[in-house]
Amino acid sequence: MSEMNWQVAAAVPKEFSDKFPEINPIVLQLLYNRGIKTQEAVDEFLNPDYGADIHSPFLFRDMEKAVTRILQAVEEKEKIVVYGDYDADGVSSSAVMVETLAKLGADVDVYIPYRETEGYGLNKEAVLELSKRGVSLVITVDCGISNVEEVRLLNENHIDIIITDHHHEPPTLPEAFAIINPNVAAETYPFRSLAGVGVAFKVAQGLVLRHKNFKVTPIPEGWEKWLLDLVAIGTIADLQLLLGENRTLVNYGLVVLRKTNRLGLRELLKSTNADLASVDEQVIGWQISPRLNAAGRLNHASSAYQLLITQSPEEALKLTQELNQTNQERQQLTEKVKTEAREVLGQFNGEKILIAVGKNWPTGVVGLVAGRITDQWHRPALVISHYNGEIIGSGRSIAEFNIIEALDECREYLARYGGHAQACGFTVKDEANLKLFIEKIKTLAETQLAGKDIAKSLFIDAQVELENVDWHLFEQLEKFFPHGVGNYKPRFVAHDLNIKEIQTVGKDGRHLRLMVQHKTQIIRKTIGFTFGEWRDKLKPGDKIDMVFEVDVNEWNGNRELQLKIIDLKSK
Repeated sequence: MSEMNWQVAAAVPKEFSDKFPEINPIVLQLLYNRGIKTQEAVDEFLNPDYGADIHSPFLFRDMEKAVTRILQAVEEKEKIVVYGDYDADGVSSSAVMVETLAKLGADVDVYIPYRETEGYGLNKEAVLELSKRGVSLVITVDCGISNVEEVRLLNENHIDIIITDHHHEPPTLPEAFAIINPNVAAETYPFRSLAGVGVAFKVAQGLVLRHKNFKVTPIPEGWEKWLLDLVAIGTIADLQLLLGENRTLVNYGLVVLRKTNRLGLRELLKSTNADLASVDEQVIGWQISPRLNAAGRLNHASSAYQLLITQSPEEALKLTQELNQTNQERQQLTEKVKTEAREVLGQFNGEKILIAVGKNWPTGVVGLVAGRITDQWHRPALVISHYNGEIIGSGRSIAEFNIIEALDECREYLARYGGHAQACGFTVKDEANLKLFIEKIKTLAETQLAGKDIAKSLFIDAQVELENVDWHLFEQLEKFFPHGVGNYKPRFVAHDLNIKEIQTVGKDGRHLRLMVQHKTQIIRKTIGFTFGEWRDKLKPGDKIDMVFEVDVNEWNGNRELQLKIIDLKSK
């Protein structure tokens, strides 16, 4: 039996369906489930339009100020440094900002900290190094919003700083020259879910729109659209909401990516046997993103950044090989630390939060391990490592427990921290504070999750009859691409299916193929990846309920609809 709670979305209200009589009822249900409830929102979702759906960058309250300062710095040949982050969103953001500034003729360099020795965000040693170099303007991308002390030090050294970030607003904001962050409470920008690279792109837009007022290298109108491949990569890699403006940015970004002239990306995709012309969000999420992230997890993110900007075929090949090797090492190391963390945790006894503390676990993989633990037990998880003289941790969470707000309440024990509602990173001050921190966050989790049903839930868009799952519906479902956070692939449930045939397929019989019949004589093919263990629980003639996604199976030039099993319940 399935251990997940199936939650079928409430049916669309009649007054809503009456507003859209021309839309397929199943499609209308999907739109409603995603919060798409007005004609304007339906048009934006089903037909993304760059010209109509992308907000003006100058809706950011500090954008005019930031753009003017940057263009003045370019005009006066001031030394500018783009200060980035070491994940896929961070290196994509860095590339967007540096390429835009370089196109304008700026004296610009990039600084990406080393995860294991410098940690996330600005650090005082880096600030002093930038001061020695004669830098007069620092622009952060995908970081900076929590760096109050480091920004103060920059100001003391007469270096202006413009923060572009998208992370959670801390209790105290740094005194930066300008802050471009949609998640600052006082921000006027209408869309809150931009990735770091999305925020960097908005600055690029602003620079292109205003640059003619300054003595800088002219940029052709629309040039910034060629940066959208990076915007798509960073947005998907950082698991940002794929609705609203992000959906439009990613849609157009995928178009650019399929035509990209970036030699590094072309070589990387070639190494994975991906077809450049049909790259989608799955290729970004499962092929590009892990390789870009691997660089910053185990080594230095400069190799991932350089892959994005290189114009050398030889360097593109070399960096691709390096990232592929690093990614394999990352996979092996993650499995090792995951095994050790599970040994520390011991048997799961229904705890509200799971915390594993170890020694010498590389900080680049503790977040991945925390994610695996959360996925397995559907609980917030912290994985903390004593590493290189510091106590560094990462956390992953569930919808019912906002992990970054919990860290806000534990900040007295932390040297630094940052993140989002369901992912965070932090450094604990010392061993004494670690004990107090663990006690406090356990109490917070116990209090906030008490009495809540936090069993893993499977959200289902609609109950359907298999006879209504046809090519016409599939064509409608294709309009929902690309999928991601907030717009997951549509899932359906069908009840009382009759099993006509059952077999296992694949290596060691790991996968399950069922031929099922619903309310007519039509037999439908289904496939359940890793569902092979169900072979001994079912037999022809049994009745089942099935949650599934609609896929296409292609072989030898043939195409057929195939239902991909997500979960099963025997009757």
